[in-house]
Amino acid sequence: MGVILAAEKVGFSYAGRSQPVFSGVSLDIAEGEILCVLGPNGIGKSTLLRCLSGLAPATTGAIHVAGQDMTELSRNEIARHLALVPQNDEAVFAFAVHAVAEMGRAPYLGLFERPGPKEASLALEALATLGIAHLAEVSYTEISGGERQLVQIARVLVQAPRLMILDEPTAHLDFANTARLLALLRRLARSGLAVIFTTHAPDQAYALADRTLILSPHHPPRLGGTRDLLTADVLSETYGVPIRLVASDRHMLCIADAD
Repeated sequence: MGVILAAEKVGFSYAGRSQPVFSGVSLDIAEGEILCVLGPNGIGKSTLLRCLSGLAPATTGAIHVAGQDMTELSRNEIARHLALVPQNDEAVFAFAVHAVAEMGRAPYLGLFERPGPKEASLALEALATLGIAHLAEVSYTEISGGERQLVQIARVLVQAPRLMILDEPTAHLDFANTARLLALLRRLARSGLAVIFTTHAPDQAYALADRTLILSPHHPPRLGGTRDLLTADVLSETYGVPIRLVASDRHMLCIADAD
């Protein structure tokens, strides 16, 4: 399997601040792999994803996409390899939902080229895959946050990258749509798509991720096999509360004793 993205000792700092948001992150991900990023609020998970997707410049270290230095690639070249689904997406323009999904083909269109029948067909197929084809003609500004999250994932399916990067993809979803999305990510990985996602639910990492990266205020970044890394001791240290685990072959329940 070819490595799609590799990061070496990556860090990010804001100008004028003495402490970095995060530092020393090294990882790689190949076709068909799923990698989860865990850590408490404010530890830099979202910023890390923005660096990995090229939307924020890493201040230390290097990131390579398909063997090339990310800083030497254009936005369209990066977008043909990877796509980011942000945690929050503000609905500013009242485009129809299908038009938002069609925007995923932008990296493959000319400067003044408009989406055509092919893009429309791909968008409707992606919306149907996510169970939201009935929203195709609805204004993006009129749907819920959870529905917008699904539309953004449809946009990425239309984009057809080799790596999908998702920032807390289940944050706005109900129980049923969370289960459907996790099952979809598993199917996409089996078809060869690589996936990086963040979550506040270690049980999702346990059920889905081949490897997990843990960002912690008390320890340097840790990357390892999910089943080996997610222990009660490691999670308790990471989140600062005693945690007990109940695990089976496919599922794990985390019980936090915060009192």
